[in-house]
Amino acid sequence: MTGFAYQRCFIHAAREAVARCLECRRAFCRECVVDHEGRLVCAACIARLHAPKARGRGLLRRVFPAAAALLTLIVCWILFYMAGRVLLLNEPSRHSFDETPQERHE
Repeated sequence: MTGFAYQRCFIHAAREAVARCLECRRAFCRECVVDHEGRLVCAACIARLHAPKARGRGLLRRVFPAAAALLTLIVCWILFYMAGRVLLLNEPSRHSFDETPQERHE
């Protein structure tokens, strides 16, 4: 196993590594690590640590459009069903087939 003194920076291969990132465990030069909350961390790990967490939102973003479409379909079906019931209750004589067309108009 080689010692830390012989390692090179993960980003800059020509530079000697002076520190190891405590998150990803890679070796970096002085320019590539930053003191973050009392520990040395590379720029990629800092970006990952400060990225917004969207775990719960991912499921909601996938489910919401399908649920909204299903709810819209149910509401439309209920409205058309109720409109049909109102039309049937409003004038039942127009829908009876016992009379001939001439008797209906008299």
